[in-house]
Amino acid sequence: MSETVNPMSVPRITKVNVNIGVGEAGERLINAEKVLELVTGVTPQRTLGRIQNRDLKVRQGAPIGCKVTMRNQEDIMNFLKSAFWVRENTIPAWNFDRSGNLSFGIRDYTDFPDQKYDPEIGIFGMDITVVLERPGHRVSRRRRHKAKVGDSHRVTTEESRAWFKETFGLTIMEE
Repeated sequence: MSETVNPMSVPRITKVNVNIGVGEAGERLINAEKVLELVTGVTPQRTLGRIQNRDLKVRQGAPIGCKVTMRNQEDIMNFLKSAFWVRENTIPAWNFDRSGNLSFGIRDYTDFPDQKYDPEIGIFGMDITVVLERPGHRVSRRRRHKAKVGDSHRVTTEESRAWFKETFGLTIMEE
């Protein structure tokens, strides 16, 4: 007798955030936005400074970076395959958090397939965060009848590592 799997227990990628922090407005920020659009195919959104820091020359409300949030499953899979290819399908174990999310960085956008160096743009790295959840996790974010998600329904670090190994063929480097 075959064992049936509850579809509500299978994790899935909810969203992928790609972020480039520049620290200042101007030409570098415009170039960073071009890079994000080239790599992801999505129009980026600017991020603003939350606090004023005189040492870093950041003002509250001033643009300091850009980000893209991807929610389309097909676009996410294509982007992550190329991002993991850049990382040679190897991710350290400490890149997974307790909620099963994965965060990693890429040093240079020209490492992506089909990307060429443009001297007008320069070199930009990026941070990528992958949010992994089980279906039904929305109850913690919805406006009406908000509820807590039980511990048994949360994705653990070990489950997340196993899911990424199986889905993308990643090698997880243990410490």
